[in-house]
Amino acid sequence: MGGAPTNFSCHAAALGANATVISCVGADVSGKSLLACLGEFGVATDGVSEDPGHPTGTVEVSLGSDGQPEYNICRDVAWDHLKVTPGLLGMAAAADAVCFGTLGQRSAVSRQTIRHLVAATRTDAVRVFDVNLRQDYFTADVIHESLQLANVLKLSDSELPVLAQLLDLEGSVDKQLQTLFVRYELAWIVYTRGAEGSILCSELEWQIHRGVPTTVRDTIGAGDSFTAAVTMGLLSGWSAAKISEIANEVAAHVCSCTGAVPVLPAHLRRSFQSSDSDVTAPCPADAEIHDRGPQRATA
Repeated sequence: MGGAPTNFSCHAAALGANATVISCVGADVSGKSLLACLGEFGVATDGVSEDPGHPTGTVEVSLGSDGQPEYNICRDVAWDHLKVTPGLLGMAAAADAVCFGTLGQRSAVSRQTIRHLVAATRTDAVRVFDVNLRQDYFTADVIHESLQLANVLKLSDSELPVLAQLLDLEGSVDKQLQTLFVRYELAWIVYTRGAEGSILCSELEWQIHRGVPTTVRDTIGAGDSFTAAVTMGLLSGWSAAKISEIANEVAAHVCSCTGAVPVLPAHLRRSFQSSDSDVTAPCPADAEIHDRGPQRATA
């Protein structure tokens, strides 16, 4: 079981969210298996529809000598035919956070659905655009239009050069991030740098984290776990420093394990259960979010 939205939702659930995947599977054994796996991870499946005319999506993944994954993503599968329904619109409207990327938008049908659902979220919701560039399933237009919907951008040091070329970003890394921040009126940029850690950018601060040393077994799912931890931190009203520390710890643990959604250590899973907050900078979610109970995260 995998895919960025699924990985994000499983990690968000492990950290305490009421997480839901919005997707589509085939009427096949793989689809039933995926639904069962999501249930085992505590992720709601009422947002997953079934398409008897197309198979459940599959991806071939191989690891290089550096532990980095390479993907062969099958075309014309069930999730390429995701359609808007009143039920999905209701889930979007109720969500405190939504996370979406580029791969799910490779077909016109699913692209329209995803954009419709993201636009249906509340104005105070955290809208995370995790670009997740895969193969040739992205264009400058898809990235630009997704950024217009988002208030949080998550990208990696391998993805920024691609965005720089497609979106005409000039100068140093800092200058390119600042241009994205201003051009798209973002609340946060989350920039991951592999073993070098991360940068969290808001209007008030740039929080640089040097990373958490670990022995890498594979990196699949690490970025998704990082995104989930950052999202939960924003919903909890944490400072950028605290978010950076926990998110780097979570991602380092995932890198030290095999598979995209290993069990997180108890101390990390308990991190978001405290009602205490140390807000030092604004986030897309307003203060009343602390009184809503378990947060609702949708991918």
